[in-house]
Amino acid sequence: MSFNVSVMLRETAMATPEKACVVLGRRSWSFSEVDAAADLVAANLRALGLAPGTAVGVQLPNVPQFLFAYFGITRAGCVMVPMNPLLTAREVAHQLRTADCELLVTTNAVAAEALAGARGAGDVAVYVVDTGTGSRPEGTRDFAELLDRRPSVDAAATAADDTAVIIFTSGTTGAPKGAELTHFGIYMNSTASAERVPVDPDGTVLAVLPFFHVYGLTSVLNIGVRFGVTLVLLPRFDPVAAMDLIERHRVVRFSAVPTMLIAMLEAGTAGRDLSSVERVTSGGAALPGEVLRRFETEFPNATVLEGYGLSESTSSVSVNVSREERKVLSIGRPLWGTQCRVVDDEGTVLPPGPEHVGELLFRGPTIMKGYHGDPEATAAALRDGWLHTGDLGWMDEDGFVFVVDRKKELIIRGGYNVYPREVEEVIATHPAVSEVAVVGRPHPRHGQEIVAVVSPRPGTAVSAEEIVAHARRSLAAYKYPREVVVLAELPKTATGKIRKRDLAADVAAEG
Repeated sequence: MSFNVSVMLRETAMATPEKACVVLGRRSWSFSEVDAAADLVAANLRALGLAPGTAVGVQLPNVPQFLFAYFGITRAGCVMVPMNPLLTAREVAHQLRTADCELLVTTNAVAAEALAGARGAGDVAVYVVDTGTGSRPEGTRDFAELLDRRPSVDAAATAADDTAVIIFTSGTTGAPKGAELTHFGIYMNSTASAERVPVDPDGTVLAVLPFFHVYGLTSVLNIGVRFGVTLVLLPRFDPVAAMDLIERHRVVRFSAVPTMLIAMLEAGTAGRDLSSVERVTSGGAALPGEVLRRFETEFPNATVLEGYGLSESTSSVSVNVSREERKVLSIGRPLWGTQCRVVDDEGTVLPPGPEHVGELLFRGPTIMKGYHGDPEATAAALRDGWLHTGDLGWMDEDGFVFVVDRKKELIIRGGYNVYPREVEEVIATHPAVSEVAVVGRPHPRHGQEIVAVVSPRPGTAVSAEEIVAHARRSLAAYKYPREVVVLAELPKTATGKIRKRDLAADVAAEG
């Protein structure tokens, strides 16, 4: 079956050609303008001799040119490789080599580092988008060259299961791996996600999640284009700027990671009219219940719905539906066409109930083909069609899934299993705590000791003794942290996830 993901843009452009697709600052680009730009990129890539299946890296923030490149690359039958603009030259080279990229689109803000990485990866041509910061280094070309006037092109005759995107994992379990996502898998994820949580085409969406991450790419950009929603772009997340845009454009919905929601709350909402926000989807990490309750209090009309997904699953595989049907702390039920299993270490399927915690497995049309160029990692992650997530959880009688923790982050203290998320939920209720991460440190007697790393809310102070006492009141003796580290801010990835692996390494070194 022939299918190309860029048809989502083409169909929407034909249905609502003059409607704004993206807004950045005081300028907007209609769906027909974005579609025409994608045509030009596709035609110019073909003119450069890039054959279908050739990988092209795109290292851009949330700017219109990201869409031009993404849909142009896929329309030409090439493979889009989204890359973080904050990567070092070494990391750029690794991803370009791993994905076999022949061309890189980057921004002048990071072009020098990107060019060094491209040279380290071999003969990779570099095209630079002018985002108003920095100059274009010698040895690179202007992205505007890919927007030269050429005849429009038909989408390449790609097969539905051809690779459309190679997206790199966050590297929480080693070096980042390139997950191959298909044209049809991307379409299905966008369609099934919006079927679960209906999209109002007239409701403006704030794009705060970076498009180079699977969550922003699929759950924001692809859904927005698929259903004709106007996206207000924020190239780099800032809580004050985000709330300014919410007020200015009367934003109805947005997706975020928990640290973004926390940052908005800590920045202060007093005096703002945030009543337009009706729905917020949280994913990428566990959302503390206390944060959900605070957010819905300060954003008076908002419902926060938690979901779950991975790079390997093309973003969401499970999400809550509504305030009435959700279960707080649950990631909801699997999307249409997706199955979930909970299994023990021997692979036995476990029955429903919180006493039956096991690894979460998912199967369905949005699961990746595999890791590009890494058959061993693919075989470990995909077994009999099931994606082994490495996350621990359980399922209730109604089919709602609850994530307990990462399998690799489980702490075993004195022979007892301690799930960091449970401890984090308790500590997060302390009025002076802004963020918390719980990790294990090697211990000669207990095997591991529980360590809580917290950051205080602005204008407050908290001691280690206070946190320990607070946790002891709600947790069994083997669960509460014996050690607490207070930091001004917890280290995070570019997408806002707390770097637990780094914290665990630091804590182990100090111990």
